[in-house]
Amino acid sequence: MVKLNKIYTRTGDGGTTGLADGSRLPKYAPRMQAVGDVDEANSAIGLAIVAMGDRAETRWLTTIQNDLFDLGADLATPIPEGEDEPWALRIVASQVARLEAEIDVMNAELAPLDSFVLPGGSAAAAAVHLARAITRRAERSAMAAAADVALNPQALAYLNRLSDLLFVLARRLNDNGARDVKWVPGASR
Repeated sequence: MVKLNKIYTRTGDGGTTGLADGSRLPKYAPRMQAVGDVDEANSAIGLAIVAMGDRAETRWLTTIQNDLFDLGADLATPIPEGEDEPWALRIVASQVARLEAEIDVMNAELAPLDSFVLPGGSAAAAAVHLARAITRRAERSAMAAAADVALNPQALAYLNRLSDLLFVLARRLNDNGARDVKWVPGASR
């Protein structure tokens, strides 16, 4: 377990931050942008959980929040050439598969889409849509970082599936799509 006795260390005052292997990077490095965006997505999911109230799906999201901490650790752990460090915490294929299974369960109850969906409907769905949009940004940041450094492909896949899951969950929260707000192209002309 992680034990944090002291919250501030002053080691980042010069504009760098530590990675899991002890190396340091500028705080503005693409890898650190991705870590920060994953943290923001996790925070947005926390707000969505509060907006959803006591629902079965909140257990999924709490599990996902824990996964996102794992994912942040994964992104913050350089992949060495050769064999990976045995202590490295990595997102694994079964975590991505779990998201896919949850998507399939929820999507089976939804009517097929006949238009794009605007973020909204219910307060809970709007909160989940916001978490989805932030997750998409985290995915873009992680992909940009992956152009510079080796990242775990399962971590990238997880972010992609998570945004899909959040989209389907938002529709589920809108009475299985009945309360979705649909895009009407050119409606305000």
